[in-house]
Amino acid sequence: MTIPCSSRTRLTAALLVTGSLLSHTAVIGSETRLKDIVTLHGVSMSPLLGYGLVVGLNKTGDKRQTLFSTQSLTNMLSRFGIEVPADQVKVENIAAVLVTAEMSPYQRVGARLDATASSIGDARSLQGGTLMPTPLHGPNGELVALAQGPLSIGGFGGGRGATSVQVNHLTVGRVPNGAIVQSAPAPAVETVSGPMVLVLREPDFVTATRIARAINSHLGVEAARALDPGSVSVEVPAIFRSSLPTFVAQLETLPIDTDVVARVVINERTGTVVVGGNVRLGPAAVAHGNLSVRITTRYQVSQPLPYTRGDTVTVPEQDVDVEEGTAQLIALEAGTTLQTVVSALNTLGVSPRDVIAIVQALKAAGALQAEIVIL
Repeated sequence: MTIPCSSRTRLTAALLVTGSLLSHTAVIGSETRLKDIVTLHGVSMSPLLGYGLVVGLNKTGDKRQTLFSTQSLTNMLSRFGIEVPADQVKVENIAAVLVTAEMSPYQRVGARLDATASSIGDARSLQGGTLMPTPLHGPNGELVALAQGPLSIGGFGGGRGATSVQVNHLTVGRVPNGAIVQSAPAPAVETVSGPMVLVLREPDFVTATRIARAINSHLGVEAARALDPGSVSVEVPAIFRSSLPTFVAQLETLPIDTDVVARVVINERTGTVVVGGNVRLGPAAVAHGNLSVRITTRYQVSQPLPYTRGDTVTVPEQDVDVEEGTAQLIALEAGTTLQTVVSALNTLGVSPRDVIAIVQALKAAGALQAEIVIL
């Protein structure tokens, strides 16, 4: 079987990343703490959202056509007793932003959250700006937190006119610990009457079964069982029914041998390929050859003969050069591991763009036993 690869397309910034380079056999899973792979049923982060203004910009804020930022400024000034018509305000050092944050159900009044401010107008940069006090509301519309403070951009930009330099994204900034919780949900119940349910962040039958087995081994009784790939039910012992946090704290540190799905992640835009450690190949043969087509155009000047009243013209002269590299054939045996795959592709001298085409062709041929995820 011969699988053609793509033509020579090079992306120097692309990276070929392998999930685990193994020296013998592929890793079936990895051992991790229980707290890193599960959460309690019914417990999740709450998204917070608010609208605010960033001030103190160096003429990089919203322009005059962004009406809502100017209107927001005049509304704020009116609260201080300063009445200015919105159509007479012309400033370039403010920017309207949407402020987002996430709040844990266990955080209480006075806790601090990280807030992110994103420009919604035509501001060029939020560098050096300060977020004005911004109310953040929860999904039910209630006021939950108040965010303010200087923005951290993590980049810079400079220049004038058509000549400018920019590093990283300048219209999104972060305010570390800039949001203060103003109201919080009622304290979590520390007692439980029924079974406790653990929810897996990555549902998997094997991992769920191993979680139940590890909990039962720790407690010495058959208290846990896997309900489905995404949840494990745990009967809380009577001694811990009045102190559930203590019981959960004991379970969170249990080591779990997780199992992962064989997966190849491809980012077409950047040429990045990430190969998981459980990827296997069936019997296949891969051929790699390069075809280069170069078209060059040279312009010649054609002068008319004397006394012919002709015009001087330019005549394009085109040359087409086609070069095809020598194809190489690499055979891959059944059950080939990740190390062999990477070594074979490196032997072919392929680029990340070529790896993408080869992986997709192997999947189409039925030789790649893995899930392909396109970003």
